[in-house]
Amino acid sequence: MLSVNKGRSRTINIIILVVVFIGAAVSLAPMLYMTGTAFKANAYIQEIPPQFVPNNPTLDNFVTAFTSRNFGRAFLNSVTVSVASAILSTLLTAMMAYAFARFDFVGKNILYYSMLATMMVPGMIMIIPQFIMAKNLKLLDNLFGLILIYTATPLAFNTFLLRGFFENLPRELEESALIDGANHFVIFSRILAPLAAPAISTVAVFTFLGAWGEYILALNFLTSEENRTLPIMIANFQGVHATDWGLIFAASLSQIVPTVLLFIFFQRYFIQGLTSGAVRG
Repeated sequence: MLSVNKGRSRTINIIILVVVFIGAAVSLAPMLYMTGTAFKANAYIQEIPPQFVPNNPTLDNFVTAFTSRNFGRAFLNSVTVSVASAILSTLLTAMMAYAFARFDFVGKNILYYSMLATMMVPGMIMIIPQFIMAKNLKLLDNLFGLILIYTATPLAFNTFLLRGFFENLPRELEESALIDGANHFVIFSRILAPLAAPAISTVAVFTFLGAWGEYILALNFLTSEENRTLPIMIANFQGVHATDWGLIFAASLSQIVPTVLLFIFFQRYFIQGLTSGAVRG
C-alpha cells in the first residue's frame, strides 16, 4: 500500500512539474523572442524558422532607438510620472488604510465599501469623464494631470490591500505610544508604517508598474511630442506601410529592464507583502 501511494505521489509530482514547465515556457517564449529579435539585423528578423538566439547579434536597433528624436525625453517623462505616482499614491493609501483600520467615524463603512465598489467599474468607462475633468482643469497635455490620474486610480485596491495589514498589527503598540505622549501621526509614521513596510512596498511596486506601462490614458491626455511617455514613443516607431520590429523590440526591451530590476531589488518585500496581506486580510 505504501509503495502504491509513493508511486501516485511521484506521478502527481511529475505531472505538476510538466505543467509548470509548459506554463513557464509559454510565458517566457515571447520575452525570449523579443530579446533575440532586438539584437537582430533587419534582414534576419523575418527568417524561417525563427531563431531565438541571433547568429550575428548587433546593437544597431538600440542605437537607433536611443538616438531617435525625443526617446530620452520620453523615457525621462515615464520615470517622472511613474515615480511621482507611486510615491503620492502610496502615501495616500497608507494613511487612508491606517484611518480605516484604526479610527471609528460616522459613515466609515459606507465610505470604505463605496470606494471598493469603484473597483468593479471598468477603467475604459472612466476615460471620457476623466478627459472632460482634465480639460476643465486645464490639465490636458500636462504630466501633472497624468500623475493625478495615476495616483487616484489604484487607491481603492491599494487601500483594501493595506487595511487588513494595519488591522492585524498589535494595538498595544499604539496604546503604549499614546501613553508616552505621541500623537497619531507619530504613531503612524514611526511605528506602524515601518512594520508595514513589506505591504507598503508591494503597493508602491504595483502603482509604479501600472503607471510605467500605461498607454491609453497617456495617448489621450498627452498631445505634444515633448510630453509623450515611453509607451507612446514605442508605438510611434510603427510605420504606416512597414514596421521595424527590431527597433520596436529594442525599445520595448529598454522599457522592460527597469521593471525587472525593480522586482529583483524588491522581491523579498514584494512576496512578503503579498503573503502577509493574504494571511492577515
